[in-house]
Amino acid sequence: MANLKIELVRSLNSKSKKQIATAESLGLRKIGAVTIQPDNAQTQGKIKVISHLIKVTEA
Repeated sequence: MANLKIELVRSLNSKSKKQIATAESLGLRKIGAVTIQPDNAQTQGKIKVISHLIKVTEA
């Protein structure tokens, strides 16, 4: 199973509570934070919600 490397590149300031909660559920709290997540439907849904705040690469 493939993994995705997800990095928070934009601030969570003045974002909706849903977007902040989604970022925190991925383990992203500060700009520059990086997490490795499995490439599955649940992770893809979270990425879609905050795609404008993150950078995703294959790990």
